[in-house]
Amino acid sequence: MLAFREWFLEQMGMYAAYHRDWRNQATHHVGVPLIVFSLVLALTQIQLGQIAGATVSAASILLGLLLIGYVVAVPLVGIVATLFYAALYGVAVTLAANLTSLLWALVAGCFVGGWIIQFVGHIFEGRRPALTVNAIQIFMAPSFLIAEILFVIGVGKSLQEQIQSRAVKYLS
Repeated sequence: MLAFREWFLEQMGMYAAYHRDWRNQATHHVGVPLIVFSLVLALTQIQLGQIAGATVSAASILLGLLLIGYVVAVPLVGIVATLFYAALYGVAVTLAANLTSLLWALVAGCFVGGWIIQFVGHIFEGRRPALTVNAIQIFMAPSFLIAEILFVIGVGKSLQEQIQSRAVKYLS
């Protein structure tokens, strides 16, 4: 578990190095949730079966695996992410059931809009997106954004220091 945590923190450090400008950070706080929402909304349409009367979808499996990783690596971030993404999943399931004719337009709009917003952020940053160097970064964005919110409200100072100390090597 310790090796996974160290790897995870290293990935968060890389993510931090590519997202230092406040405008880039702000665009990611909008763009990343839009993209995640679009993917969750789309993946609710792939139903894999039933467990204890509840429908299991590709979205629930993907979110479950991602959140387990977050909880194992950085429990505080993982718990906050679980609360946020449980709500997001609930909204996605509700919309998927009620917006059948507009569902794919909403998925496409959120997905494309989310990416555009983030690319604008990287113009401010003056640096290409981290995922163009390391594709794993796409999975780091949600956890890092939650960590950033925690840092802003004064929680997780030690975690912030660990991430920033790792970010230095990725700044060039």
